[in-house]
Order: sequence, then C-alpha cells, then structure tokens
Amino acid sequence: MIVKLIAVGIVDAIALYAVLVLATFGEWGVLAIVVAVAILINWIYFSRRALPAKYLAPGVFFLAVFQVFVLLYTGYVGFTNYGTGHNGSKDQAVNALMASALERVPDSPTYPVTVVEEGGELGLLVTSPAGNALLGTQEDPLAAVDATFDGDRAVAVEGWTSLQFADVLERQAEVTELSVAFSDDPNDGRISTPDGSSAYRYTSTLEYDGEAITDTATGTVYEDVGTGAFTAADGEELMPGWKVAVGFDNFVRAVSDSRLAGPLIYVTLWTFAFAAITVAATFAIGLFLAITFNHKRMRGRRVYRSLLILPYAIPSFLSALVWAGMMNESFGFLNQVIFGGAAIPWLTDPWMAKLSVLIVNIWLGFPYMFLVCTGALQSIPDELQEAATVDGARPWQVFRLIKLPLLLVSIAPLLISSFAFNFNNFNVVYMLTNGGPRDSAAPIPVGHTDILISMVYKVAFTGQTRDYGLASAYTIIIFIIVAVIAALAFRRTKSLEELNG
Repeated sequence: MIVKLIAVGIVDAIALYAVLVLATFGEWGVLAIVVAVAILINWIYFSRRALPAKYLAPGVFFLAVFQVFVLLYTGYVGFTNYGTGHNGSKDQAVNALMASALERVPDSPTYPVTVVEEGGELGLLVTSPAGNALLGTQEDPLAAVDATFDGDRAVAVEGWTSLQFADVLERQAEVTELSVAFSDDPNDGRISTPDGSSAYRYTSTLEYDGEAITDTATGTVYEDVGTGAFTAADGEELMPGWKVAVGFDNFVRAVSDSRLAGPLIYVTLWTFAFAAITVAATFAIGLFLAITFNHKRMRGRRVYRSLLILPYAIPSFLSALVWAGMMNESFGFLNQVIFGGAAIPWLTDPWMAKLSVLIVNIWLGFPYMFLVCTGALQSIPDELQEAATVDGARPWQVFRLIKLPLLLVSIAPLLISSFAFNFNNFNVVYMLTNGGPRDSAAPIPVGHTDILISMVYKVAFTGQTRDYGLASAYTIIIFIIVAVIAALAFRRTKSLEELNG
C-alpha cells in the first residue's frame, strides 16, 4: 500500500506540474487529457473492481505516449507547413518581423536600466522618464512593478536577481541581444541596451495594423493570404511566417513536384531493392549455413555456430563504423591489405557505395537468418526425410519438396518483418555512408545510398531549410507502403499454410 501511494503520488505530482506548464502556454486540450489520465490512474489503483486494469494500465499508458501520440502528431504535422520559417504562431512571427526592422528613434530618451535574471532568463528593469519602474523580458513587454530605487534608478525587484557590472560584462552578448517590447502593440517598438546601464527606444520600419504589414520605407503592403506568411501582391513573402494547416499540399508536392519527384522515385526504387536483396541474400546464406552445420557428420558444429553469430552480437552501428574505416579509399584495410593498395572507391562512387551498403547489411543480417533457419530445420521430423529417401527421392528433391515448403510456413512471417525492418534500416545507411555520395542535382539533401527513412531524416533535420511537414508526409507514405506490402505478404503466407495444411 505504501509503495502504491508513493507511485501514484509521483504520477499526480508530475501531472500537476504538467497542468501548470500547459496552462501557462494555453494548451487547454492537452491539459484536459492530462487531467483525465491522472483521474483515471487514481481510480484504477484505488478501486477494488479494476484489478486487471492495474496490470494493463502502465503498458497502455506508455503505448499511448510513445507510439500512438507520436503517430498522431506525425500525421498532424504532415498536414501543416511546419518547418524553417514556419515554426511558431502568427503573433510570434509579427513580433519577429517587427524586431528585424528596428531603427533607433532619433529623439529617444535615455532609459536607466538594470539587467535582472530569474531562472536563467534575462530581463530589463527600466526606469521611465516619469520615474516609474517597468520590467520586461524578450517575450513579455514592459509592465509596471514595485522596485527598489537607488536615487533615480530602479536597481532591484522582488523575485529577480540584479546583475552586477562584472556579470553584465561576462554575459555581454546576451545583454546586447536582449530586446524588450515597449508595450503590447508591436508598433510601439522595443527597448534595447548596448551596455547594460542605459537603454534606448527602437521602432520598426514595418507597420502592423492587425491584418497586414506595411513597409513604411517602400510602401509595399504584405497581407495574410492564408499561406502562413505575409505576402505582397507580386508574391514576395516576409519571413519568418507561422504554422498553418495546408491540407494535402505536402502529399501533392511530394509526388507531383518535378524537382522532388525525381529523388523520390530513385530513392524509393533503391529502398525496395535494398530491402529485397538484403532479405533474399541473408535468407539464402543463412539457410545454406544452417543446412551445412546441421548435418550430423559435421564436426565442431557448436564452435562454428558460435562464431557465425558474432556479427549479430556486435551492435550494428559499431560494425558499420568499423566497415566504414575498412572501406576507406585511401587507407582502408580492404584496399591496402586485401587488394594490394588499389584505390577502390567503396563509399564515394554511387554504384560501389550501393554495393558496399548491401555487403555490410548482409554481413550484419545473415546470422539472424542462420539462427532462425537452424531452429526451423531442427523442428522438421527426421521421419519425413527418411520416408522420402526410402521412396527414392534425391537430396535436392527432399529439400525442394519437403524441407523448403515447411521452412517457408514458419519463416515467412519473419521474412516479412525482416523486409519491413530493412525498408527502414536507418543505422547502416547513416553510419556507413550517411546516404552519400551526395546527389548535387537534387533540390533536397539526398544521396545515392539514401533510403526513404534517411531521406526523411535529411529533409527534416539537415540543410538550411528544414521542412517537417514534407518529412511527415513522406513518413506517412512510407507507412502506407510498408503496411500494404505486409498485408499482401501475410495473405500469401496464409495461402502457404493452407497449401501445406
């Protein structure tokens, strides 16, 4: 009971903290879900009628958080323009645009300031010309506060730590970058300090009227046309913009944009080839070795089996890094020792890089198939082989007509799962070649050995422009492809079972 009270208490404390944070950011929908889950957990563990749920609740909770939520959020992002230049809200975009065009007001009064800090966040404690104390941060505009004065300068405010001159010098870059909104109206400008003791007012050359932004220097009007950015009549956009729903635009762009369609097609074809060749080769090698070392006349079978599973026992990312070193064109072990100093471009030539990725992936995958095929072969009754031999069947006929069909019934689901795994085998590609060599003609950062999942990673997290919406759309497309292949393959597997049954 004590352990249960402590555990539920920790959950409730975390939920309360989450509620406070979510309320601060105005995430009322997520807040309601957190409260509902906390109430449900308390009811489950303090109710005598919910015994099965007490054991199921933790697993269901983590499944919802780490799987269901991730899938739903990825799907949501795929229908937005979320990415570089479209990360925040419209208000944040307006503030950023106004701040990017600030110019010092020629007749701006000098505002005595004190740099203050709370929880690592810097703020400016400003003394107005009327002698009032105002406090603001990078996110919050100036607001009146009760402060302690030293002469005509506000020097301290409750809850904040005033920085001394040495502290200001140490954090000079942060202090000079700090810009505080003068009021809730972005047209009123901002307050900035060059030295941490005096501040000046800056106003923007852009003017925002609540609907559109006007560049006062050129007279150009930028309107909100629903694309997540203020746009001029000639199509010019002001960046940054903000995140908006775009419907199926990302999916349409992924398959119809001529610049994106080319990389998508050859990466998709290579992904299918990579997964299919890997599964076929690892199954063939694993089955051959399993038959060889399952023969009764083979001596030292246990030693050979132990040696064969070593590639599977070593972490794949570590093996890929070792192979990358051995395949180095200039000083790699393969070129210098095995091929007598030849300059074979294992990882720099597009076709050789593909071959290298296949070699390494097959090396990592065949021990698994060897173990699976060994177990499946040992489960086939010896009487079937003996009866076939008595009937005059040759070894090849016994294998093709008896062993292989029985093997496929039990191994086919594993082959399907292996195909799905290699279809998204990010580790080998990223660690060995990082998707390279790079395709310089492609409009997105993609290489000749990239598979779909590594291409998605690059679209989302590398390059100057990161497009999370497009990457999420690609992810959903990959999910649909794998799901369809798995469904068709499992239907074929069921046919095999019925045929052998």
